[in-house]
Amino acid sequence: MVSAEHGGRGGGRWAYIGSFTAGGGDGITVAEVRDEDGALVPRATVATVENPSWLALDPGTGVLYAASDTERGAVAALRAEGERLTPLGPAVEVGGEGPAYVDVVGGRVLTAHYGSGGVGTLSVREDGSLTGPPVVLAHRGSGPDPERQRGPHAHQVLPDPGGRWVLSVDLGTDSVRVCALDRETGALRVHAETALRAGSGPRHLAFHPDGAVVYVLHELEPQMTVCRWEAEAGRLEPLAEVAVDTTGLAAGERAYPSVVSVSPDGRFVRAAVRGSDRVLTFDLTGDAEKPQLVDAVGCGGSWPRDLVTDASGRRVYVVNEWSGDITWFHADPETGRLVRAGAVAVPAAACLVLA
Repeated sequence: MVSAEHGGRGGGRWAYIGSFTAGGGDGITVAEVRDEDGALVPRATVATVENPSWLALDPGTGVLYAASDTERGAVAALRAEGERLTPLGPAVEVGGEGPAYVDVVGGRVLTAHYGSGGVGTLSVREDGSLTGPPVVLAHRGSGPDPERQRGPHAHQVLPDPGGRWVLSVDLGTDSVRVCALDRETGALRVHAETALRAGSGPRHLAFHPDGAVVYVLHELEPQMTVCRWEAEAGRLEPLAEVAVDTTGLAAGERAYPSVVSVSPDGRFVRAAVRGSDRVLTFDLTGDAEKPQLVDAVGCGGSWPRDLVTDASGRRVYVVNEWSGDITWFHADPETGRLVRAGAVAVPAAACLVLA
C-alpha cells in the first residue's frame, strides 16, 4: 500500500493549481471541487509565489508546498484552509536552479532541480514552515542528446511507498537514482542508479498501488519503461519498454510525454503526451507489468503538463499549459475510457493538487 506520509495528489473538495507567473499566470489558484460533477470553481488566487511549477500537500499538517521555478530556486510553505492560503514565512532557497518538483516525507521537503541538475532537502518545522540551509546532492553525467542532455536535469524526486527510499528521475543522465535519506541531517546518499535507454530522457515516474511496480515515462523518446521495485533492497529493475502512441502529430513534429498517473485501484495507468496533446489509458487488469493501450483522447487543450486522478478514480484532471485551462474527464471504472466533462480557464497552468 502507498504510504500517506508523503505529499498528496489525490483528494476531494479543494483543488490548488499552480501557474507560471512569467507566462501570465496568477500564481496559485484555489478552486472548489463541485461534488455532483467534479467541476472546478475558482474561488481565490495567491500571487506570492513566483512560477509555482509543482505543488505538494502534506496531509498531516495541511501545509501546501510550492516549488518556485526560478534561477534562484525556492520553496514556499502555505497553510491551506479551504480557499484560504496563508504563507508561513518567506520562500526558502533550495540551493539549485529551476526546481521542477517538490514532495514531503519524514519532516523533510524534497526538491528536484532541473536547471542545475541535482536534488535537495529542506527541514520542516513543527508548524509546517521551512528552514534552511538546504542539503543538496548534485547529479553527475550526461546523455547523447546535444541540446537536452549536456548535463544532468533532475525532473522529479519522491519517496517510495514505504518512505524508506527516495527516487530521483534525471532527464539528462537517462537514469533513476535510489537514495537513502538521513532524516536527522537531510542528507541524501546514492544507494543505486538504474540506467535507462540512452537518449530517452526519463521525466516522471509513478508507483502502482501494490508498491511493487513502477512506470517511468520518458520525454525525449515516446516510451514508458515498466520496472519492478524491490523495496527491501532499494532496487529498481527495468522489465519492459512500452511504446507511447503519438498519433495526431503533424509532419516534422515531436511528442514530449510529460506525466504518468496510476488509478487508485491499480487498474489503469495514464500518460499525458504534449505535441499530440492526448491522454493515453493503459489497462493493467491482466498484469500490472504488461500495460495494454485501451484508450486515447484529446487532452481538451494544448500541451498537457500535469495529470491527476481523484481518490475515487472516476475523475481525471488534465493541466493544459499552452491553452491555459484545466480540463476534467469522467473515467469509466470498468473500461478506463475517458469522456470530457468540462474545463476552466487557468492561464499558464502548470500543476494541480486535490485536497
